[in-house]
Amino acid sequence: MRRRAALVMAGALACTMMGTGITANAEGVELNVTTTFAGEDGNAQNFKDAVAAWEEESGNKVNDASATSDETFKARVEMDFQTGADPDVLFFFNGADANSFIEAGKVVPIDTIRKEYPEYASNMNDDLIAASLVDGAKYAVPVNGYWEAMFVNTEVLDAAGVEVPGADYTWDAFLEDCQKIKDAGYAPIAAALGNIPHYWWEYSIFNNGNITDHMTVPEDVSDAQGAAWVNGMNDIKALYEAGYFPENTLSATDDETFAAFMDGKAAFLVDGSWKVGGIAGACQSDPEDASTLDAEKLDKFTVTYVPGKGERKATDLIGGLSMGYYISTAAWEDEAKREAAVSFVEYMTSDEMVAKFAQHTASALKAAPAADEAAFNSLQLKAMDMMSGVTSLTGAVQDVFNGECRVSTFDGMPQIVTGEVAAEDAVAEGLAVYQAQ
Repeated sequence: MRRRAALVMAGALACTMMGTGITANAEGVELNVTTTFAGEDGNAQNFKDAVAAWEEESGNKVNDASATSDETFKARVEMDFQTGADPDVLFFFNGADANSFIEAGKVVPIDTIRKEYPEYASNMNDDLIAASLVDGAKYAVPVNGYWEAMFVNTEVLDAAGVEVPGADYTWDAFLEDCQKIKDAGYAPIAAALGNIPHYWWEYSIFNNGNITDHMTVPEDVSDAQGAAWVNGMNDIKALYEAGYFPENTLSATDDETFAAFMDGKAAFLVDGSWKVGGIAGACQSDPEDASTLDAEKLDKFTVTYVPGKGERKATDLIGGLSMGYYISTAAWEDEAKREAAVSFVEYMTSDEMVAKFAQHTASALKAAPAADEAAFNSLQLKAMDMMSGVTSLTGAVQDVFNGECRVSTFDGMPQIVTGEVAAEDAVAEGLAVYQAQ
């Protein structure tokens, strides 16, 4: 049995890349490649396997300098560019972290590469390739991204007489369902507002704004976007006052509320695509061994859309493609390395390869290849189905509004929902910190 998902899918890596437009190049070239596919990254082994396959096919060699993604890694990449130790190919973030080397002209825009190699990244939907914050040009060819959605414990819904929400799920319908779940003796929403309010913070703002302006930080609480933030915080407060969070939501840790969700004590959990693996792992007798999966237990969980409100449809998700492959100017200006670098990136971003790396997450492919259902667990397949109905992916504004800016509304969420601090004052405080930076 096979299926096709429009935005994301996974498939077996093709043994050969014949017919994909991969650039031919001379053998014997050594490429210095730096990525984040290392350590505990779920695609670390996929990357190693792909590198070995490309080396065998091309006759070239990769000097792999990949490392775990953290602030130290980011600083190392920046220092490499500053000291002339530029990688030939770099898999890296496409937001503000890339500004310094883009401003320095250290990497090549996709459009420049296409002037010589017209098929470069032609399998990608250009609208989903992130533009640089420096000059609006597109540099990084994406592979896999992320999404945030709502996981569901269907046992709890069944006990409360509530249907699994679908693509047309509205805020009003969600509130009705939460009351039914509460009346049945369960916590409607698994969330630790005193520990990790992030996902509800993000979607509540999104629900009171729109796709176009969501990534814009308000100038003041009195403007339209400021009002969306204040109203979003007050929506969370209303959910708290209605008793739709666990009784210990202000003191519990995120791990504790996740455990309640897994144990059938709570119905809904808003989290990221990475939680697919976390839920599956919690259904294994050995979290490190997928062969110990209790498939029957996993079948009780699904993933759907966060209820929509106002201009936002439920199928408009928070998510995106925050990283991609860059080709450095140094490699581009080296005639031998240029062809090898283009070949490598085309190989790593082919339909088959992206599908293998992206699995149930997001991708920019125009047409994802079909996948064999037998290769995936039930929750991964449900995630693929869910993503096939997505109408848009919008980035998380909390990634822009970060650090100390978020303290008044993140750490201060307990004070907001209990009425100790007015939402308007908490938002205003955070905006003042942001503007002072």
